[in-house]
Formats: sequence, C-alpha cells, structure tokens
Amino acid sequence: MRLRIRTITARHSLHNIHNNRYDHSHYVHSDARAISRTTNTIPHHCNHNHHYYLHLLRSCKYLNPLLQIHARLIVQQCTLAPNSITNPSLILWNSLIRAYSRLHLFQEAIKSYQTMSYMGLEPDKYTFTFVLKACTGALDFHEGVAIHQDIASRELECDVFIGTGLVDMYCKMGHLDNARKVFDKMPGKDVASWNAMISGLSQSSNPCEALEIFQRMQMEEGVEPDSVSILNLAPAVSRLEDVDSCKSIHGYVVRRCVFGVVSNSLIDMYSKCGEVKLAHQIFDQMWVKDDISWATMMAGYVHHGCYFEVLQLLDEMKRKHIKMNKISVVNSVLAATETRDLEKGKEVHNYALQLGMTSDIVVATPIVSMYAKCGELKKAKEFFLSLEGRDLVVWSAFLSALVQAGYPGEALSIFQEMQHEGLKPDKTILSSLVSACAEISSSRLGKMMHCYVIKADMGSDISVATTLVSMYTRCKSFMYAMTLFNRMHYKDVVAWNTLINGFTKCGDPRLALEMFLRLQLSGVQPDSGTMVSLLSACALLDDLYLGICFHGNIIKNGIESEMHVKVALIDMYAKCGSLCTAENLFHLNKHVKDEVSWNVMIAGYLHNGCANEAISTFNQMKLESVRPNLVTFVTILPAVSYLSILREAMAFHACIIRMGFISSTLIGNSLIDMYAKSGQLSYSEKCFHEMENKGTISWNAMLSGYAMHGQGEVALALFSLMQETHVPVDSVSYISVLSACRHAGLIQEGRNIFQSMTEKHNLEPSMEHYACMVDLLGCAGLFDEVLCLIDKMPTEPDAQVWGALLGACKMHSNVKLGEIALHHLLKLEPRNAVHYIVLSDIYAQCGRWIDARRTRSNMTDHGLKKNPGYSWVGAHKQGLSLSGK
Repeated sequence: MRLRIRTITARHSLHNIHNNRYDHSHYVHSDARAISRTTNTIPHHCNHNHHYYLHLLRSCKYLNPLLQIHARLIVQQCTLAPNSITNPSLILWNSLIRAYSRLHLFQEAIKSYQTMSYMGLEPDKYTFTFVLKACTGALDFHEGVAIHQDIASRELECDVFIGTGLVDMYCKMGHLDNARKVFDKMPGKDVASWNAMISGLSQSSNPCEALEIFQRMQMEEGVEPDSVSILNLAPAVSRLEDVDSCKSIHGYVVRRCVFGVVSNSLIDMYSKCGEVKLAHQIFDQMWVKDDISWATMMAGYVHHGCYFEVLQLLDEMKRKHIKMNKISVVNSVLAATETRDLEKGKEVHNYALQLGMTSDIVVATPIVSMYAKCGELKKAKEFFLSLEGRDLVVWSAFLSALVQAGYPGEALSIFQEMQHEGLKPDKTILSSLVSACAEISSSRLGKMMHCYVIKADMGSDISVATTLVSMYTRCKSFMYAMTLFNRMHYKDVVAWNTLINGFTKCGDPRLALEMFLRLQLSGVQPDSGTMVSLLSACALLDDLYLGICFHGNIIKNGIESEMHVKVALIDMYAKCGSLCTAENLFHLNKHVKDEVSWNVMIAGYLHNGCANEAISTFNQMKLESVRPNLVTFVTILPAVSYLSILREAMAFHACIIRMGFISSTLIGNSLIDMYAKSGQLSYSEKCFHEMENKGTISWNAMLSGYAMHGQGEVALALFSLMQETHVPVDSVSYISVLSACRHAGLIQEGRNIFQSMTEKHNLEPSMEHYACMVDLLGCAGLFDEVLCLIDKMPTEPDAQVWGALLGACKMHSNVKLGEIALHHLLKLEPRNAVHYIVLSDIYAQCGRWIDARRTRSNMTDHGLKKNPGYSWVGAHKQGLSLSGK
C-alpha cells in the first residue's frame, strides 16, 4: 500500500496542484461533502480496516472526497507506524505536508516542513507550494514571510505554482501590496495566478481593481477566464452593485457555456445589484439546483425584503425533499421573523435541531431573535440559556435581538445575569444596552450605563460616546447630550449627525440647524446623513425656502442620487406643501423606486389631505410589482380611515392577512383605529381582542374608539381593566378616557380620572388634558369650576384651553366668558378667523346683532377669512375627540 501511495503522489503531484489550488469545494454535491467530513472523523478502530476504506473509496463519486481519503491514508501510515519508515524521501515529506493541509491540519503541515528542513533535506518547488498553502490556511504570516525569503534565496519566486501560492497567501492575509509585487514579477502567469489576484482584489477596499485585472487578463495577456475566475470576481461586482458588469459576465457565461456553479454566483450578483427578478429567472432556468442554489436565492430575497417569497421557496424545498444548509436555515428564520410567522419559525427551528445546527451562533442568533420579535420572550430566553459555551459574541447577539424586538427592559435584566457569570461586556454590548435605555426613554438607567462605560474605561471610544449622545437626546436630556458631545476629543461626522438628528426628532429643529452651523465651522465635511436630518428639520419647521436651499447644497455636493437623500427630499417637499415638486422627484426615480419611496409618497399625499391619491399610489405600487411592507400598511390605513369607506377597509384588512402581517402589533393598532373611524366599532373590538401582543398604544386606540363613539361607560371599564392587568398607562390613555367622559357627560368620573393622573400614576397633566377638563366642565355649564381650574394651572393656558372655553361659552351663550376667551385667543392666534366667528355666533344667539356684525367686520378689517378645515373648536362642533381621533 505504501509503495502505491508514493507512486500516485509522485506521478500526480503537479497535476493535482494545478487543478485544485483554488477549487471551491463548498460547491460540490452534498453527498461528497458528507464523505469528506467522514474521512476527517474515521474511528480509531478503523485505522487498519481495509474493508472500511474500500467501502469509502467505492462510495466516492467526486474528486475531493477521494483526495481526503488519500490524505488520511498518508497521515495514518506516517503517524501510526513511523518506525517502519527509514530515511523518508522528499516525495514522502511532500505527500505528508500536502495531506495535512488537505485535512486542515495546517500547523502539523508547517511543523513537518520545519522538521524536514532541520533534518537537512532540501525542499523542492512542490514542497514550497504545499507549505505555502498550509501557511495560508493557518493565517501564519510570520512563517509565510520566512518561507518567502527562503524561496527568494533559491530564485524560485518566478515559478508559476510557487508565485501563485505566494499571491494567494498574501491576498488572504490582507497584504495586497506584497501580493501585487509578487504577481507583477511573475513572467508567465496561468489562469490560476490571475484568479488568485482577482480573488484578493475582490475583497479589497477598491474592488474596481478586480474588474480591471479581469479585463487585463483577457485583453493584454490573452488568458481565457474559467469558472473560478467568475466566482472570484463575483464579490467585486456585488459590492459595486454594478448591474452592467453583471450583465456582461452573464453574457460571457452564456457564450462560453460556463454554467454549473457559476449560475449560483450569477444569482448572488444580480440579487446584490438590485435585480432580484433576473436572479429568479436564472434560478428557474437551472437544470440542476443544489442546496447552494436554493440558499443563494433565499439570501437574495432577504436582501431585498421579499420575505414572503423566501417562505414560498421554503415550502417548495419541503415538497421536493431538498436538504437545507445553514444559509437556507438562517434566511428562512429571518423571513419568518420579519413576517412574524411564528409557526414557520418553529418549523425551521425544529429542522435545525434535527441537523444539529443550533449550536452554531450564526444559526442560534436569528432563532433567538425570531422568538423575541414574535412575542415568545420566554421561549427566546429558554433557548438562549440552553446554548452551551456562551461567549461575549452570543450574549451580544441576544441582547441586540431583545432591544431590536422591543424588549429593552428585558435586555437590561439579562445584562445582570451576564455579570453574574463573570463576563465583562465589550463596547458592542454596552452600545446595545445604552440603546435599550434610549428605547424605554430611561435617562436614569442610561446614566447608570454611562457610569459603567466610564468604569470600563470605554468613555473615550467614539462609537460608545456617540451612542451615549444618541441616548441622551432620545431621553430629551439635552444638557447631558451637549456636555458629553463637547467633551469628545474627536468628533467625526457620525457624532455630529447623531446630535443633529437627535435635536430634529426629539427636541428643537432650530437647535439642529444651529448644530449644523457649528459642524461647518469645525471643518468636518457634512455627508448625506447630515442632509437627511436637515431636510427633516425643514419639514418640521414647514420651511420650504430653507429646504430648497439645502436641496441646492445637495446637488452641489453630488449626493442627490443617493436613495435615502431622494426619499428625504420627497418627504420634505410633501410636508412643506409643495406636493407637485414631491411628485416630480418621485417620478424621476421611476426605475429605482423601492418600497420606502412609495411609503413616503403615500404619507405625503395623506399629509396634504389627498387620501384618494394615497390609495391610488398604493394600487400603482402593486401594479409595478413593488411588494408593500409593514410600514406601507401602517401608512395607508389612516387614508382609509379618512375616507371612512368600509369596503376599502375590509379589502386592505384581507390583503394584510394574505401577506402575513396580521400578527404585527403596529398593524393591529392601525386596524382598530381604522374601523373605529369607519363607524365599525364592533370590528375594532374584534381586532383588539384577537391581538396577541397588545401594548399601551393598542389599549389607547380602543379607548379612543370608544370615546369617538360616545361609549363613555365602556371606555371607563376598559381603562379600569387596563390598570388591573398592569398595562402601563400614559398621558394618551388619559386624553382618550377624558374625551370619552366628555362625550358621555360623565362629570364626576372625569374629575376622578384627572385627579388620579398625578396621585396614582405620577403623570403631570399637559395642556391637552387641561383642555379636556375645560371642555368637560364647560359643556356641563360649570364655569366657576372651569375658571378655578384655569387659575390653578402651573403654566399659562394655551389656545387649546381658551378654545375649549370659547366652545363651551357658545353652547351656553355665555357672552362674558366668551369675550375673555377671545381676548386671550387673539393674543395667541391673531390670524385665526374661527375665533371671531364663534364669538359672533354667541352674540347672535343672545340677540346682540350689532355686536355680532361688529365682530365679523373686525375680522374682515384684519384681512381674515375662514379657511376650509377644522379648528380645535370646529372639531368639537363636529363631535370629534380632542386627540384628533
């Protein structure tokens, strides 16, 4: 047996090196991989069992597993019976080094080379080729450089096999300059040499160079690319999202009939380049689809948010009994998570358990996240705690999953358990926990985490400091945010953007603009993220002129083509009332519109009261085969509410069920509100009771529905149940229940509820709560109590409060108080004509026609006229709730 192995090795060494240097073994058939794995785990008692090896050899249908068995035989012969080998030849040492490399025992291969050198045996070019592969596999740069020096001293650098091995080694270790020097020195390069260089450049910071090398190999050197060339080039094309290059490569594949594993790369490239339909066409046209093909198509769909299609592929794989690999499992779990399809998620989890994949963190993390996001927090925690050998990576993944799933409180609790296990958090975990504090708007816990950051000596880390600034702005602790920001030694554009965005969303957009001026003075160059935040500030300020100025700045800096900038521009113009400009920008993106663009346009129409146009845009979105996502439905349902068309409401409800979004709490909340505003309170109740994960907003939506339908007693009962079941009560809950009391005329109940705000829940009443009480008491004619309440307010009443009093005065024809209310309203809203009209109506009710005419005349003299729409008072005339619902 020993002689036969030597003969095979000597005869075929060069041939095998050439053909298998850069093979993509992960693309071979699953049976071959199974055999390959078996050869690495042959039981000890089978080491000399010739029948066992004969059985394995007969089962081999592919080259790789055969080479694995060959390698195992060599290693066993040399390690189990070393005494039988006297004065091993160079051929045997080469065979042993290569065998160790094939079995991924790279350090053993390097040690064998060192032992051989120590014994004084001269290596040849085959030795260097094999040991370079071992250094590459072990990522042993120091040893690789030492071997390179030995190669150079023997003037073997120009050998095509050794040179290619050096290029491959340097590329895979990230030393592209060294790789390029060796590559340029090589006088004769074969296709494997070019492939090694293409592979390295594809993963580099400048993937364009990979495309240049690929063209040069054909145009200047006349070397014909093979399937490995295309596989190695694929990451560069994908990273560049270069559709034209992708199509060119596709054309080459068709002309040369280089299909097979290249088809999987084409699917991946088209998906990453935004052409998921073309990717699916290639997938459908493949005669033979392996598990890699299915996994690649799934990954492409997930990349584009086509989660429903992923689950369809999953069902098809089950019907065809196709074995899933790790990538398929991960993408199926992600799809189940995003569609909140718990049953599908459990099904994939069970499958992963059967295959023994769940111990892999790459698989376990999305499964934990799936359970958390589907509301199965207990299951998520149980599965997480069942994982053995939990390290910082696993803890970090679980904590991030909890925060993203909307359980920041639980994440902070789990962090305490992590500390009990003696693990110290890294900056990734601390950033997740700080984000958790921001999610629950707890500046107290945020400050605790800040102290922990300082104690762990990570306060100077720019990413952690930026996360803390974001947390303080989201908790509206602007003084702390500014103090921390000013203390940062180095502020990059991300830090500036965090503060600007924080002030825009949670504070004062004017302050965000001031921060932008400071950014410009600091010398830091604003990026597209800065401009997106500034456009949002313009939208909040309703400042179209400033928005146009920023648009000019965007064009000047050449960032208008970036999708998130285009979306921000459409949003700004729509919210600033320039709907035509928003439409023009939207239609300019005809070929690259994603679901985010459509969502913003739908929201823009709704913001401008164009509910019919919003629904038409939604229908057009579906006609153009853009799949609506969860945000689309949350955006469009208020348009249906606005029109109060039951048939449309039910059609959208059916569409939501079909697309698998019905389990979403956000969708459930929107459906409750939609049916209530469409006059179908019973449907609202049904949606509410069927919701599995009801939050405070869900209860508030139902309370608001009862309020607008005058169901005061039922609203009070629901409010009591809300407290009994320990659902957190917020200020919106109180607005809704006080509105219900107002509509039902429940005076004493309203008083008790208003009083319980501070006494029971420690909530300070806002102007809206005071306005509710003024409305409630004023409609009952209790004007003395109203004046007493206004007098006790901690701050000056605003237009809501005086408007409520003016509305009550009209109801009871109270001229004296009506004049007082109007006096205050004219100071606060001098340009609002509605206030004059209401007082004029009060005068008319009392028969004071001269005063009525004089009030109307004053309105005209001031150049005021009543605009269409509802004022706060007008809303009450129509019986709408104060919350605007």
